[in-house]
Amino acid sequence: MTDNNDYLRTGDDRNLRLSGEVLMLMLKGAGYAAICCIVVVFGIWALYGVGLLLPEESRDTEDPTPFSYNLVIEDTDYA
Repeated sequence: MTDNNDYLRTGDDRNLRLSGEVLMLMLKGAGYAAICCIVVVFGIWALYGVGLLLPEESRDTEDPTPFSYNLVIEDTDYA
């Protein structure tokens, strides 16, 4: 039994084999990136769904840190 690992059927053409292997590795990486993006999208969607399950009163409450956005720079004369 021979140990034939020529899955792309490129034969003895080294350039074609290298191009094929690089293409397969790039497609594999693109697949991993697509899976990662899909997981992130489903995570955001799940958080949105949990937010919809909260009671209406929780959406109408005041900000727990009311001064976090109010940055007032006092007008002082430095001259």
